[in-house]
Formats: sequence, structure tokens, C-alpha cells
Amino acid sequence: MLRLWYVCNGNDLMKSKYEAAVPVYYYKPTHKDCQVLREQWIRAKYERKEFSEPGKNFTYEEGTRDGMLMKRGRDNGQFLSRRFVLSEREGTLKYFTKYDAKEPKAVIKVDTMNATFQPEKIGNPNGLQITYLKDYSTRNMFVYHDSGKEIVDWLNSIRAVQLHYLKVAFPGATDAELLPRLTRNFLKEGYMEKTGPRQTEGFKKRWFTLDHRRLMYFKDPLDAFAKGEVFLGNKDHGYNAYPGLPASAHCNGAWQHGITIETPDRCFLFTCETESDQQDWLKHFTDVMSATMSPQEYTSENEELFNGH
Repeated sequence: MLRLWYVCNGNDLMKSKYEAAVPVYYYKPTHKDCQVLREQWIRAKYERKEFSEPGKNFTYEEGTRDGMLMKRGRDNGQFLSRRFVLSEREGTLKYFTKYDAKEPKAVIKVDTMNATFQPEKIGNPNGLQITYLKDYSTRNMFVYHDSGKEIVDWLNSIRAVQLHYLKVAFPGATDAELLPRLTRNFLKEGYMEKTGPRQTEGFKKRWFTLDHRRLMYFKDPLDAFAKGEVFLGNKDHGYNAYPGLPASAHCNGAWQHGITIETPDRCFLFTCETESDQQDWLKHFTDVMSATMSPQEYTSENEELFNGH
């Protein structure tokens, strides 16, 4: 019992020393996160002692970040060095095909952007997936840097700029209310089969990504654009998910464990390879549909319906 007391209090003392001034936006990894996040968190605390002194200036809060990242080409799949510029004043992340290019190839608003580490999907231990809205559709961008510190610094700089933007946009909101709006990990990813709106077409294998209320599907996990998206609203607004397929559905796919998603517009039919996969997807769909929608999500729902996604 005494030993346990020493362990607990020892941990608290270590935390109070090495985590005395962790910025509220800084992403604290858990055991579920990838190695580069966990390793850089440990190095930041104990090796660089970044958070030991309150009032210290952080590299993530300089208002701008300018550097080179290896970016995967949308069409050819090759990784090439590209310049990225993050601006707190403009609330944007820009990337340029050449270092001295005057015009950016893309201007990404930080309030529509997400960034999450995907080392296995990208095939690099420091692989970061950046997603953002472009004409109401989600665009994927895949980048990495050879330095683990550099790529994790990019993530936390993005989070710092996002929090600054949100504090200006919602001056009465607390940090606790704003933090869920910063970069987030996907709820679930994996393969399912789906059929088209007439429900008579063949079931085709697609890669699915559940990013909070957006269920996106791709022909390939590394595609730049989703083939389609399904907005998952609240169950009180006509959204539902249940196991199985309608009796009228013609299931000609290889997978037999069906899922039906009902929206105010139409039904979406999917099949999973295993029953456990089916149950896991259903749990996530049900959790999302049971959660209260924010005013921003109501706006997203109306945009989805208006634009016919």
C-alpha cells in the first residue's frame, strides 16, 4: 500500500515538474497513438523540457510556420518536396509546388481542416493525412517529414492556429468547448461493400472513413477525393442505422453481413466481411447518431442536403 502511495505521488510529482506548462492545444498522445507521437511527447517533456517553465515561448505559437514537407502527388502517387506555409493571421495553410512560387497551389482554411497521423496507410512512420473541404467535398493530402520532431511540430502548430481562430470566432466559448474542434483522429476506417442508390447495382468494395458525422468512401485508401459522402445526423431527425439489408435488396457481393443507414433523403446499403466488423461499424454509427448536434453541424447538414451529397 505504501509502495503504491509512493508510485502515485511520484507520478504526480513528475507530472507537476515536466508537464507544468503544456499548452492547452498540444496533442497529448495515448497508448493508441502511433510511435512518432508518443516518442516526441516523451522527448518534448524529458529531453527538451519544453513544458517545465511557465511563461516560456513555444515554437507552435509563432503565428506562422514555413517549411518543406514531402507530399504525395494526387495522380502519380510520387512523393515530392513542397513548401507549406501556415498563417495564424490569415487562418490558412497554403502549399506551393515550387519554393519561390508566387501563387499557392492550394489555400486551406484552418476551420475546415483536419490532420491525423496515418503511418500504415501512407507507408511512412511520420506520415500525416491532411483533410479539408473543397467545394463541399473532402480532399485528402498525404505528407511526411524525415524528422519526427518536425512533423509533430507541424501538427501542434496547426492546432495552435485552429484554437486561435476559434477563440476569435467564438469569444464566449471555453477551451473545453473548443478543443474537440481541433484536429482529431478518425473514429473508424476500413473496407465495406456498398451498392448504388437504385439498390440494384452490384456491391463494390470501397474504403470507408468515419470522420465524426462524415462517412466518406473511396476506391483506394490513398485517393485524393472521396467518391461520395454520407452525413450522419441525429436519430431524432430521421437518421438510423441497423443490421441487415431490406428484403428487396439484391446482395450479389462476397460479403454477407449487411448494414442499412437511413437518412431523410435515402437508404444506404453496406456489407461487411465479418460479423464483428459489422457490429463495430454499427456501434460507431449509433454513437454518432445519438450525440447532440452542434449549431455548426446543423449548418453542415443543411449544406449536405442542399448540395445533394
